[in-house]
Amino acid sequence: MQSRPLKILLTGPPGSGKTTAVMNLIAGLDPKNLAGFYTEEIRRRGVRKGFRWITLDGASGILAHIDVGRRFKVGKYGVDIAGFEKNVLPVIDPRKSAVQLFVIDEIGRMECLSDKFVTAVRRLFKSDKSVLATVAQKGGGLISEVKNYAGPELFNLTRHNRDKTIAEIIRILSFLTRPL
Repeated sequence: MQSRPLKILLTGPPGSGKTTAVMNLIAGLDPKNLAGFYTEEIRRRGVRKGFRWITLDGASGILAHIDVGRRFKVGKYGVDIAGFEKNVLPVIDPRKSAVQLFVIDEIGRMECLSDKFVTAVRRLFKSDKSVLATVAQKGGGLISEVKNYAGPELFNLTRHNRDKTIAEIIRILSFLTRPL
């Protein structure tokens, strides 16, 4: 196994395929060695209505939605911080899992409304675990902080370099594709 934990960040403009890249990367790795979550859009009749989180063990819930009236909002979306914290934070806690790689899709404005999420991500980046995360292209706080940590490899994803970038990250993470 790798001697030091890897911290890999994917960033890029909206629509560049960050989540698609993460899904392709997850598919190429041993699921027993992974924990974390990804997000996906909720669409109705072709119109985006919100976002859901899905843990790698199959649980899912609403992250944000236009019909959710919450105290926390990003644009037109009400964000369900309590549900996110209750269900997602335990799967990204390095103290509770022996997996080799934690997946976080994404470190963005909605997720960073949770102080507990911010704390959990900081703890994970300081741990001896490897991390593959998507991060918003723009933003302050934790968004810029993780990009400036010593050690993470930051990949700027575009529609044009997506396949090449995925191949490079698979090469870097190849030690995780083998069962323990």
